[in-house]
Amino acid sequence: MIKQAQGIVGVDTDGDAGPQTWKAIYKRIIGHDATTNDLDTIIRAVQKAVHVFVDGDAGSQTWTAILANLTANPANTNPTPVATGDADTQKVDERSERNISTLQPQVQPLARMLVNRAAAAGITIKVISALRTYAEQDELFAQGRTKPGRIVTNARAGFSNHNFGLAFDIGIFEGTDYIEESPRYKTVGGIGKAIGLSWGGDWISIQDEPHFELRPGWASDLSETAMLAVLRERKESGESFFA
Repeated sequence: MIKQAQGIVGVDTDGDAGPQTWKAIYKRIIGHDATTNDLDTIIRAVQKAVHVFVDGDAGSQTWTAILANLTANPANTNPTPVATGDADTQKVDERSERNISTLQPQVQPLARMLVNRAAAAGITIKVISALRTYAEQDELFAQGRTKPGRIVTNARAGFSNHNFGLAFDIGIFEGTDYIEESPRYKTVGGIGKAIGLSWGGDWISIQDEPHFELRPGWASDLSETAMLAVLRERKESGESFFA
């Protein structure tokens, strides 16, 4: 990801994110030259601009958000062609793209990356569910309780990461046939975890192998209950889920 970002902002693609790289990224994303040479300050400013947890530590979440910003905004496009084959920049199938478009910007490139990396492993997946409204969540919660069907979630409205555009579900396909159960879901789960997503197959109460989500950096030390409480508050106030 570092090399790809370097290619977009027009610096040497050596994979070394030093001052030159960060200053170029700062200028491209924020719109003017950095007024300081302090690298920590520059990184924190970029993190704030791309709506990730501001800690001065440029991990995979920060680089994913940077790439999402650089590749999504035409004004940020360098005339030098960006290397193809990087899964996080390739569009996927139409159905998946419709659902991915409902996710938070920080989650979208990871969803595409999962689809493409699964394909590279010989597994065809599609994103079949993403953002859910509170009403849609309560409808799903009612299944197997007050409505026909099997129980598929323990989460009421406001208690699922789907309600905040942080989570999505995938399906495995063979041609046009949807495969509901397969050991391949575990393989895809491993791919998702490798790129920084949390996987529902690791859950204890109800294992949900098609489910993937991205926790905001500020929630790394919070329980799921505490994180969801903050997300509900931020949704009500219109505050960013990642800042």
